[in-house]
Amino acid sequence: MIDTHCHLDYLEDPASARFELGLSAMICVGANVQHARSALALAEQYPEVWASVGLHPTDVAQEDSPETRADLEALSLMPKVVAIGETGLDDYWAHDQLEVQRSAFEWQLDLARRRDMPVIVHTRDAAGGERASLGCAEIIAASGWSKGILHCCNGHAGLLRAALDAGWHVSFAGNLTYKNAHAIQEAACYVPLERLLVETDAPFLAPVPKRGKPNRPGYVRYTLQFLAKLRGLSEEAMQQQTDANARSVYRLME
Repeated sequence: MIDTHCHLDYLEDPASARFELGLSAMICVGANVQHARSALALAEQYPEVWASVGLHPTDVAQEDSPETRADLEALSLMPKVVAIGETGLDDYWAHDQLEVQRSAFEWQLDLARRRDMPVIVHTRDAAGGERASLGCAEIIAASGWSKGILHCCNGHAGLLRAALDAGWHVSFAGNLTYKNAHAIQEAACYVPLERLLVETDAPFLAPVPKRGKPNRPGYVRYTLQFLAKLRGLSEEAMQQQTDANARSVYRLME
C-alpha cells in the first residue's frame, strides 16, 4: 500500500511511522526549502520513502525569492525526488495573497515541465468561496502540463474537470471519510479508476475512525477501505489499482 502524500518530517517518530501496516512506499512532500531538505534526507535514508520539493502557497509571501527558487531547482535534481510541490493556491490560511501564490505556482509548474515530473497541487478556498479552486483550474488548463496530482481533492467540480481534462491524477485524503463530505465523495465516484490515488496528508486530516487524532501514514488504509466501498470494489482490487496508479505517476522503482 502506498501513501502518496505525507509529511513524515512533521511527525515526532518518522522512522517508526514508515513501518506501519505494511506500507510499501510513501511520498514525503516538501512545503518549503527547509522541509524539502528534511523530506529528501528521509528519502535518502529509507528505501521506501521518496520526496517532493516545492513551496506551499501559505509559505510563498514569506519565502519566495530568487534564492528559494535556486535552492528548489537544485534539490529537484536529486535522485530520490519524484515530484514538484506541493504548490497551488490557498485562500483560507493566506487570504488576499493569491497573486503572489499564482506566480510561485506557475514557476513550479514550469519546473515540473523542465524536470519531466508531476506537480502536486494544494487548493483551499476561503469559507463559502471558490477563488482558489477557480484560479487553480485556470492555471492547470493554461499550463498544458499533463503530469500532475490534485492533492486532497476538495470536490470542486470545475477544478476536478480541469485536472482530469489535463490528464492529471486525483488524490483523496482522510476527509473523504467524513460524514458531511458529500462533494468529495461524489468526486471520488466520478474520477476514472486509473486516475485515483489515496493519501494521508499526515499528520493532518486523520480519517474516520481516527479523526481528531494526529494522522499517520498507516491510516491510509482507512481511506482506501472507504473508497473501495464507495466504488463497489474489494479492498484488494482498490489497493492494486491505486498502487499501480501511484507507481505510474511517480515512476517509482519496484
